[in-house]
Amino acid sequence: MASLLWGGDAGAAESERLNGHFSNLIHSQKNLLGIKSATIPNVVDLAANSLLNKLIRQSLVESSHRVEVLQKDPSSPLYSVKTFEELRLKEELLKGIYAMGFNRPSKIQEMALPMMLAHPPQNLIAQSQSGTGKTAAFVLAMLSRVNALKLFPQCLCLAPTYELALQTGRVVERMGKFCVDVQVMYAIRGNQIPRGTDVTKQIVIGTPGTWDRPGSWVMPFSLFSPRALPSECQMLLFSATFEDSVWQFAERIIPDPNVIKLRKEELTLNNIRQYYVLCGNRKDKYQALCNIYGGITIGQAIIFCQTRRNAKWLTVEMMQDGHQVSLLSGELTVDQRASIIQRFRDGKEKVLITTNVCARGVCVSEEPDYETYLHRIGRTGRFGKKGLAFNMIEVDKLPLLMKIQDHFNSSIKQLDPEDMDEIEKIEY
Repeated sequence: MASLLWGGDAGAAESERLNGHFSNLIHSQKNLLGIKSATIPNVVDLAANSLLNKLIRQSLVESSHRVEVLQKDPSSPLYSVKTFEELRLKEELLKGIYAMGFNRPSKIQEMALPMMLAHPPQNLIAQSQSGTGKTAAFVLAMLSRVNALKLFPQCLCLAPTYELALQTGRVVERMGKFCVDVQVMYAIRGNQIPRGTDVTKQIVIGTPGTWDRPGSWVMPFSLFSPRALPSECQMLLFSATFEDSVWQFAERIIPDPNVIKLRKEELTLNNIRQYYVLCGNRKDKYQALCNIYGGITIGQAIIFCQTRRNAKWLTVEMMQDGHQVSLLSGELTVDQRASIIQRFRDGKEKVLITTNVCARGVCVSEEPDYETYLHRIGRTGRFGKKGLAFNMIEVDKLPLLMKIQDHFNSSIKQLDPEDMDEIEKIEY
């Protein structure tokens, strides 16, 4: 798969800071504590990006990246597992894991699961690239912790978007299909739960904004204060990447956590070749795109545009030239976006064009957004295969791209779009 970043997008501030999962395991707690979303770092509309991240990469990606493990107690022995049997899971849960096609733990699961299932419970902050089994890891922990005989919420799982909440719920339902007495409730828009309702389901999955919506899940501002939580509460935070500000935020609300993270220099996927093309305007970019398509065979591609206007223009141009193209934008409904992503995964469209425009407009920063760049190129090279990432930028954006190159200690090579011989030599 190829990924094309169209027009200065390397420096676009897309605020994917919470593009991960915040899962709180609350044991024997009759009254479920809530979240005040105002305390979370500012989050824009992540719907399109979360759908891309979860739906496009649904199979496990085996990573050779080394992880850094920081234990809250450095003197404690560090355990890892190679099989699910070593975790001494309930038989019905183990059966559900194998029914999902998981034969052995992924790299992140090998390190994280022993910590997550330890007694007494341990808090964890974990980082691992997309598609490495993070969701399955904390879902397994949730299903392991809950007591099916106790009919009240024992686990609260927060996702940054409605779509990710639904995706997580589907994983819970699939993995827990043999845990017949464990039930899930969704605290999401459209699911109105009046104040005072007796909630009897053990797992509640939702989004931060839902908890303080009037007439629905109105909860006291207390969950982000560790002192307000019971001592046996376990808190887990998972994501593909973290900005420094999010690390600080996580460490402030999660007391004494174990930490698992990739080394910064290894964050860029090593199976992705990165290039940049200097262009004067969008017509130059489109001609460069045509030359790339003419020189190499691209099975599927995701093209990120900085504005909706450019995305729509590019969609029309490519369709007129006979390409199978779909456009993903914030103007679409959730169901429409999900349908477009699924069609792309099924191969019905070969090119997916998307944009970073949110409800409050376009925000272009003078500093590169490392998080956004990493998330975007991380969607190519899927399932361990080789991928290509092309950055089509104006000359004045080149310093931003060079900062990204230095930040990740990676190589982003310049490509002459008029040199067809050079393009044809690209290995893919």
